[in-house]
Amino acid sequence: MEVQYTLVTTERKTLGLSVERDRSIVVRAPKSVNENEIADFIERKKFWLHQKLNHPQKYKPAKKKEFISGAAIMYLGRNYKLNITNQDHDDIKFNNSFIISKKNQSKAYDLFREWYLQKAEEKIIQKAKTHAKNLGVEYDNIKVSDLRFRWGSCTPKNNLNFNWRLIKAPLPVVEYVIVHELAHLIENNHTPKFWNIVKTQLPRFKQAKEWLRENGHLLEVDF
Repeated sequence: MEVQYTLVTTERKTLGLSVERDRSIVVRAPKSVNENEIADFIERKKFWLHQKLNHPQKYKPAKKKEFISGAAIMYLGRNYKLNITNQDHDDIKFNNSFIISKKNQSKAYDLFREWYLQKAEEKIIQKAKTHAKNLGVEYDNIKVSDLRFRWGSCTPKNNLNFNWRLIKAPLPVVEYVIVHELAHLIENNHTPKFWNIVKTQLPRFKQAKEWLRENGHLLEVDF
């Protein structure tokens, strides 16, 4: 089976391989490596690729949560209890638990999506401003939306995009994704220089990166 991949040349001395959230395959290689060497490398990694591409949790279809009293709703890395009450109110109330009116239970998905999007915009945009100032960089526009396969991106026109589902992760993880994209305004590739830039803002970024790798699938569940 022929493996389709994206080649990224880097300053690293060895070949690297990764599977992205959209199941695309990325090969990172020194400029001196030729196509035959890459082909041999991929051939040796085919079993590993098969395991990654068929990960039972990372790539299982996203599912919707049933909005009933007692359900656990994730926000900033913690699970909070959902209470369905007879109180007559149209919005979501949050105070160490989520509260929605029974009359709105049928449209809970839309209410929660709107609530998460608002909270994500508030926290992500403010954190981006703070870290951009600390890094001495400027971006053009910033947008929080429903990115399908990515947590964040930095476009060639210096626009930043973030997935609203990030707001369900612990705050250090949210900040890691923000700083990661801001660092691309200085260094486009994931070179040692790039990771040093990230580390200046977040000395413990590796823990956040690992949390996202291991638990990112949890953020895909609605909600």
